[in-house]
Amino acid sequence: MPAQGLRWLPRDEVLTREEIARLVRVMAAWGVSDVRVTGGEPLLRPDLVDIVSDIATTPGIREVSMTTNGVLLAEQLDLLVDAGLRRINVSVDSLDPDRFEAITRRRDLDRVLEGLAACARHADLGPIKVNAVLQRGLGERDVLPLAEMARTGPFVVRFIEAMPLDAERAWTPGQVIPGDELRRMIDARWPLVAVGRERPSAPATSWRFADGRGEVQFVSSVTEPFCSQCDRIRLTADGQLRTCLFARSETDLRTPLRAGADDDGLAAVLADAVAHKPAGHGIGRPGWSYEGRPMSRIGG
Repeated sequence: MPAQGLRWLPRDEVLTREEIARLVRVMAAWGVSDVRVTGGEPLLRPDLVDIVSDIATTPGIREVSMTTNGVLLAEQLDLLVDAGLRRINVSVDSLDPDRFEAITRRRDLDRVLEGLAACARHADLGPIKVNAVLQRGLGERDVLPLAEMARTGPFVVRFIEAMPLDAERAWTPGQVIPGDELRRMIDARWPLVAVGRERPSAPATSWRFADGRGEVQFVSSVTEPFCSQCDRIRLTADGQLRTCLFARSETDLRTPLRAGADDDGLAAVLADAVAHKPAGHGIGRPGWSYEGRPMSRIGG
């Protein structure tokens, strides 16, 4: 997020609960089985519990998960689990309060950790994943403390390479700490054993500690792209379909939805978009640049 903030979407541009439920129903009929609720920040949406319940009870949906900054998590978690939430990712880029504040512009680390503690008390919620994006020159000191979370609590810590999705367009390749480098840093302190991916299309590679005390994962989108296995699509809060995180174009589902298209018509738009899903993001190509919407506008 830029320091000055972003323009809030007008309410009439945001999909309603009923519109989200219908699009999920159409997608589930065409094979979508897992849905992740992201944002912006999903916990800011007042009807989130109802949305999770709608998705969880949709025929064909196997699992509902959520990615959140965790600030409001403790007070809403029980209701979300009751509604059908089964997996969660919480963003924690540093366990040092001062560095956490410098990164997030919020002194809310205690509230985030409280949310993680609440997650740990739910037997129906798991695995509980901690997302950490570490940038060169700032995040090196956080590698081992974050990795230790996976050894001392019921958390899978995921180290995610910094991607060119920041709102201020300040990203450079030099900010990326490659996943392989992070693995070596952790392995030198606590030897790691490769596990592989949870499933072929999973974005993360998994590694367990050789002594059996936990697991860490690495999402190396920049240096080790997994585009050929990716089967994800992304529906934004304002009803645009993205078939790649780094897509330069989007497919409008909100307009036909509100114009009265039937389910077959919506499915046809969806199928055409998926058929043109790009083969890769191309970040490593000389001269590559991203001009699309930042992560805060397309779902974290």
